[in-house]
Amino acid sequence: MDRRAFLGALVGSVLAGPLLTEAQEAGKIYRIGLLMTPPSRPGSAYRLMFMAALRDLGYVEGRNLVIEVRSADNRPERLPALATELAQLNVDVIVTKGDGEVRAAKRATSTIPIVMDPSGDPVAAGYIASLARPGGNVTGLSFMSPDLSAKMLQVLKEAVPNIVRIAVLWNAANPVKLLDFNRTQRAAQALGLTVQSIEVRSELEMETAFTAISGTRSDALLTLMDDIFSPATFVRIAAFAVKRRLPSILGEEQYATAGGLIAYGPSMRDLEPRAAAYIDKILKGAKPADLPVEQPTKFHLIINLKTAKALGLTIPPSLLQRADQVIE
Repeated sequence: MDRRAFLGALVGSVLAGPLLTEAQEAGKIYRIGLLMTPPSRPGSAYRLMFMAALRDLGYVEGRNLVIEVRSADNRPERLPALATELAQLNVDVIVTKGDGEVRAAKRATSTIPIVMDPSGDPVAAGYIASLARPGGNVTGLSFMSPDLSAKMLQVLKEAVPNIVRIAVLWNAANPVKLLDFNRTQRAAQALGLTVQSIEVRSELEMETAFTAISGTRSDALLTLMDDIFSPATFVRIAAFAVKRRLPSILGEEQYATAGGLIAYGPSMRDLEPRAAAYIDKILKGAKPADLPVEQPTKFHLIINLKTAKALGLTIPPSLLQRADQVIE
């Protein structure tokens, strides 16, 4: 199913889906706080997936559900104040869309349940005690996959076998991403690749990052997923990579549709129903401390052949056959 048809199906599910059997307490209105760094867009693919997943469990906004959205509008420094607002509203659950959001929410409350949707490495970051037994008031999903960086590099090298030097763009303000970068560096060394570290701390530094990449002799660009990289940033990164004739990869499905060469990472279509399941369990009385944190189980490979043509690349048929989606 292509992206347009998929979003259309989601809209249909939200607007015209059949009435579901109520699993919640009759007459109860649940309040969910949504804490995020990027601007909030009600019609975005994420919001549609999130609301559709909740509806499938019987939670319908305007009927038995209120969503309190707090967006930092790409200003991460606002997250602590926004998290405090949600805590003061005494919402039933706070859903966080990244590591900065988890940190802010955890500092704002030790009692309101927090569902990570997702986090990077929540154990290393100190959000939870362990994946199996989180403890405290935080649980949910983790993007942590010890071999994800190696797989991304392998895919990129299979697509473009002659690459030697790779620029790695990452958020140095996120402690979890330092661990991710170190994994990437080790994986690159194992493949005989050299890494050029390109650090940013906000979207405002992207032009500086692009200038830094242009000053290297990198053959390709890998961007580590982070909540500071919004869909608008994906477009900018993809356009820059094409302009500099750099094959590129990022672990978010939207990157390929934004014009990036390759997207390889956890499937958001898989994550949102799982996040909704955590919310459902908590609203029914489960304690976050007793709900194990889940890691990705499905990874999607999307290749943009339009971008490959613009770069003068021929993607090997063996890689195209493994792709979940090919954009032509």
